[in-house]
Formats: sequence, C-alpha cells, structure tokens
Amino acid sequence: LHSRFTACIMSGASRKPALFLFICYVAALGVQAGEYCVADHQESQYYMAAVYEHHSILSPDPLALTTRQQALELMNQNLDIYERQVMTAAQKGVQIIVFPEDGIHGFNFTRTSIYPFLDFMPSPQLVKWNPCLEPHRFNDTEVLQRLSCMATKGEMFLVANLGTKQPCHSNDPGCPNDGRYQFNTNVVFSNNGTLVDRYRKHNLYFEAAFDTPLEVDHVTFDTPFAGRFGIFTCFDILFFDPAIRLLRDPEVKHVVYPSAWMNQLPLLAAIEIQKAFAIAFGVNVLAANIHHPSLGMTGSGIHTPLKSFWYHDMESPKGHLIIAQVAKNPLGLAGTENATGKTDPSHSRFLKIVSGEPYCEKDAQEVHCEAAKWNMDDPPTFHSEMMYDNFTLVPVWGKEGYVQVCSNSLCCHLLYDRPTLSQELYALGVFDGFHTVHGTYYIQVCALVKCGGLDIHTCGQEITEATGMFEFHLWGNFSTSYIFPLFLTSGMTLESPDQLGWENDHYFLRKRGLSSGLVTAALYGRLYEKN
Repeated sequence: LHSRFTACIMSGASRKPALFLFICYVAALGVQAGEYCVADHQESQYYMAAVYEHHSILSPDPLALTTRQQALELMNQNLDIYERQVMTAAQKGVQIIVFPEDGIHGFNFTRTSIYPFLDFMPSPQLVKWNPCLEPHRFNDTEVLQRLSCMATKGEMFLVANLGTKQPCHSNDPGCPNDGRYQFNTNVVFSNNGTLVDRYRKHNLYFEAAFDTPLEVDHVTFDTPFAGRFGIFTCFDILFFDPAIRLLRDPEVKHVVYPSAWMNQLPLLAAIEIQKAFAIAFGVNVLAANIHHPSLGMTGSGIHTPLKSFWYHDMESPKGHLIIAQVAKNPLGLAGTENATGKTDPSHSRFLKIVSGEPYCEKDAQEVHCEAAKWNMDDPPTFHSEMMYDNFTLVPVWGKEGYVQVCSNSLCCHLLYDRPTLSQELYALGVFDGFHTVHGTYYIQVCALVKCGGLDIHTCGQEITEATGMFEFHLWGNFSTSYIFPLFLTSGMTLESPDQLGWENDHYFLRKRGLSSGLVTAALYGRLYEKN
C-alpha cells in the first residue's frame, strides 16, 4: 500500500481573468525522505521555503486544569523540535519556514483548560517588538520569545500557530464573561526576530477554547526575498473571508497556511485542497499540516501552479520537513497554451457536445454524424452518500463513452476513453446544495470517483488505491467562478490537469496520461454568497 509518499510534480500554466485557465504539462518525480527539490533555473527568480509537518507532543489530559509552568514544559518540548527543524532548514538556505496549526499546544481543550497555554499578544500594528531582544516587555510571552529567537538564529522568516489571550473590558459588548478573548493565532517573525504580524483564525472548526474575532483579519506581509504573502488557517480555505478576499490584492502571490486538517476522501484530503487552491488562484501555497495519522491528520506541501512538493504518510509516527525552491512570481512561468485543442479528436468531440452541435467524422467513404448527446442508452442514476452529502450518480461503464447527470441547476458531463479496462466500478456524481455536516456552506460538485467496491452503494467511500486509467473531459454548467480542481491518483498521488477553463458557459477539466490509477477527479465549486 502506498500510504507514504513524498514527491514533486511539475507542470506549466497560463493565467486568464476571473479564475484562471491553466494549460498544464505534467511529469511526476518521487523524492526520498530528507531530500529536497531544486529547480534548474536562475537563482534570482526563486526563494527557498520550508514547511514542517509536526507530530506534536500532546497533553495527556487536555481537559485537566494545569499551571502556566506545566503548560510551558509541554510546549517547550514541541518548541525544541521546531528549533531543530529551523537549524536544519537554515543549512539549506531556507528563507521562510511554516509550522502547523496546534503544533505547540495541541488540541481538544476547553476554554478554561487551555488558558495556561496562552501567550499575551500585543497588536503588531500598535507595537513594534522583538521578543527575543525584549523578553521582559510583556508578561506571559515565553512562546513568542522562543519563536522570535528561532527566527533570529535561523536568519529566516518564521510562521507558527499558538493560542493567544487579549484582556477586554465589560463595556466591550463582545467581551466574554471571563474578561478575555482567546484566539487561535498565526504569528509571523522576520529574519531578525521582529514580530511582523498576526492572524487570528476566523472560521473556527468546533474549537470551543477559542473566540471568533469580531472583525475578520485580512493579513498580508512583505518579504525582501519574494514580495507579498497572505496568511490564513486550516478551515479558512473553504470560505471567502479571509482567503479569497486576500487574493484581490494583485501583489499577493504566496500564501502561508498552517493547518490541523483531518483528511476526508474522496474530495477533501489535505494535499488535494492545498494543490487545488494553488492552481485555481495562481499562487504559491506553503501548507504545514499537523501529523497524527491515527486521527487522519497528515498531508503538507509546497504547491505552485506549476509544481508540487508534498508529503502524506499514514504509517510513520514522525514529523517531516519539506524544503523546496519556489518561484518568486508563479505567473511569470506561464507556458505556451496547448495547441492541440481543435485538431485532437477527443477535444473536438468535447467542443461539439458542449456547443450542442452534432459531431461529424469523415472516413474514406462517407461522413458520419452523431447527435451531441451521442450515447443512446443512458445508464441508470442512483444516490449515494459522499462526504456526508447525498450525491446523484451514474455508473461509468465500458471502454469509452459520454455520460451526464444533473441535480438542481447543475449538470455534470464526462467524455472518456479507457486505454484498458479494470475490474473496478467508477461513477460520475453531482451535488448542488448546502453541505451541512461539520460546517454549513453551499457547494456545486462534479466528481468522477472510484467506488469502494463493485456495488453502486460503495460509490463515495474513502479509498486510496486504484488501477483504472482514463483519458477524459469533465465539465459542468457551474454558477460560480470559484472552482477548485481536485485530482488524486493511486497512493495519494497528486495530478495536475492538462487543461482547465470555460467553454460555452461550462467549466471543464481535461486530462490524458495519468501516472497511476484514478481515485478522484472533481470540480469543486463554492457559492460563497449563498452561505
């Protein structure tokens, strides 16, 4: 079983207004643990980045009340590990490192039990402060001091997540009854240890210990080596604020993304959504996830629209450091668009179907024309639960074909050819509505998935291995321009589309030449205005 995977994938892309159209060529390359990826280009066009997937040392009883000193003893064990990673990264010339959400203090606390783990957090907008040089300026800032000193020692920008506290007064209408705000907070330190900025998580994921800020933090920070970065945390990636609004700033070309993400297949594995975000918005994503395989938590990566360096390991109990050379300007690497579009028979057929015109082929004797919906025997639709949502699906049978399936206003289409048939069941699914489990938000999804078995009711189950090979076009009449291309093949391997974009008011994904069996190919649309 390919439960352990560290890899690079590389491709080419070009950008279009609104969401971006990427025409990608893909090559897959495995990378052994401990190695790092370096592109063969001029050094001035790149910077060195690192993310650390951390197996955190957890409190044996997060519900128990403890002292500040006991809390610091636990957190310092995790900070010791962080410091070792910083020094390893420094030897490789890393200029920015990202650590995961909850990596220092852990999780599953109550509001009261987490209190000893919280640092006081002054506002970087109001106070210029270097905690390493001024350790006694504020009380209860021991964690910030250690992080600041790490950044100084490693001579790199450092991004980490910790719990913070902020006193408030009874005349503040939002002030909690205990007289303080408690925030899930990312901090950014410069390479000389100065506190650059902080981001307080807005879209909390069942985190009773923390408060939602009264206003959304839209935080960006500038670096001398790569320009402007945006920052948000874990569950934020699925919402408009702050993630999407940050990207309205054209100077934001990079995102730092601490997370504690529990993988949920087939559509929302950590590396899957990280890569999709990078492709959809044409930015670099530096994503650090926590490492607790028993909780389904693994999957970190450094993703650009052109390549990904990722790690996913459900077996090893150890953390993992990813180091990669990253383009300063991801849009500057745009490749030439695929010129095979209208001459390729598969793409010609797709264009005819999506336009509603008949499709004609000419052989030696005569011209044969077919209706756009050229399959005469539509397979039966059925319903199955996927990601806790009631999808409508059709089986994908045979060596080649065209199928469609609709729900509410969304119709999904698949034109496919299979070089060889495997003894596996695949299905095309559609969902257009509110997702209501573990959060409520509106989605439109077209998904080609491998089912868990040969029974249709296994479609939507979590699987990681597959042998089925496909060449295909997947498309739908989406009502949103915010569409994430989700793409996984066997062994938790990331793939990139050959082509993405709009055609006749339909958004499509095209792929030929998979590196391994298809697990998931999906277009995941978010209608933020309906939340």
